[in-house]
Amino acid sequence: MKSEKLILRSPRLRFVMWDEGDAALLQQLHSTVATTQYLAGNAPWSLDKAEERLRGWIEEHARDRMTKYKLLAEDGSFVGRAGISRFGSEEFELGYSLREEAWGKGLATEAASALAGWFFAREFASGFIAFTHPGNIASQRVLSKIGMRERAPILVDGVPNTTFELTA
Repeated sequence: MKSEKLILRSPRLRFVMWDEGDAALLQQLHSTVATTQYLAGNAPWSLDKAEERLRGWIEEHARDRMTKYKLLAEDGSFVGRAGISRFGSEEFELGYSLREEAWGKGLATEAASALAGWFFAREFASGFIAFTHPGNIASQRVLSKIGMRERAPILVDGVPNTTFELTA
């Protein structure tokens, strides 16, 4: 049985630290065109890419006490990933990605809101950003719902991404 290090809990979700063997879950999350269309690279992830991201998040958590976490439903089923991590040297970035079957249920808003409260309660910094592909209207709505305000776009892979910020 895998160990589970609980980081944060919301009414319907648990944010837990990844296990080294979770790359297959991560690859499955990002295995379709629908779940990767708004991500950098715009293509389904290989197992190698999933393993690389997983190692990076484990290292990032050890260094910064935050990263993108494994997101579980209360029944223990894998829902996706969500967290806050460093973006460049001076900013922090909120990011999340959910399995398609979890879309449209308010889970992204619940996750983003819980993470914002967790981030500010631990006084990591006075604010954070989030950015979305310009076509990702659903994610932009999530960010607006938790009180984030639009600011100047950020270029990601040559695409100007809609960018939001939230301050304490």
